[in-house]
Amino acid sequence: MPRDYRPSKSIRVLLAEDQQMMRGALALLLGMEPDITVVAQVAAGDAIVDAALLHRPDVALLDIELPGISGLDAAARLRDEAPDCRVLILTTFGRPGYLRRAMEAGAAGFLVKDGPVEELAAAIRRVLTGETVIDPALAAAALSAGPNPLTARECEVLKASVDGATVADVAGRLHLSESTVRNYLSAAIGKTGTRNRMEAVREARQQGWL
Repeated sequence: MPRDYRPSKSIRVLLAEDQQMMRGALALLLGMEPDITVVAQVAAGDAIVDAALLHRPDVALLDIELPGISGLDAAARLRDEAPDCRVLILTTFGRPGYLRRAMEAGAAGFLVKDGPVEELAAAIRRVLTGETVIDPALAAAALSAGPNPLTARECEVLKASVDGATVADVAGRLHLSESTVRNYLSAAIGKTGTRNRMEAVREARQQGWL
C-alpha cells in the first residue's frame, strides 16, 4: 500500500499534550499513517471534552499531567459525555496507580511515551476494535503494587498540601475543620509509611495515587 494512500474513512484522533513540540511531533507522525487523521489538538485538560464534542474523534489520545484537569479526569468525563470516543492514555509516567485510575475512568489503553510510533498507531487501531491495550511491564507492576490504600478524601487533602500549604490553608480550601485535616493527613502518612505529609505527598504521587 503506498505511504500516501488514505482510505475514505480514516480513524479520527484527538491529541491532548501540553508540550507543544511533543504534540506537534505526534500529530505529524500519526498523520503519516494512511488510516489516521488528527482532527484536533489541545494543550489543556479542560479543553478535551469540548474539542471531542466539536470534532467527534474516534479515539482520544491523552497525556495525564495537563494544565486544568488531568487526562484521567478528562477520560472520566469523556466516558459520560462522549461515550463513542475511545480513550488511550499516553504518558511519560508509567506509574501503577495511574494505570488503575485510567481503567477506572474508562480508558481503553495505557502506553508510555518511549515506544515507537508504529506501536502507538497499532494501539489506536486496536482500541477502536474494542480491545484493551496496556503496556505489559506496567500491567505487571500494577498487579504487584496492589490497590490505592488512600481514601478519596485523604487524596484530596494531600493534593491540597502539594504546594506546602498550612493545615489552616488546606482546611479553608476544602471547607473542613483543622482537626479533621490533621486526622486525614495522619491517616495518609500512616498508610504511605512516611514520616510527614510532604513525604506522603511524594510517595502518593510516585505511586500514581494523586
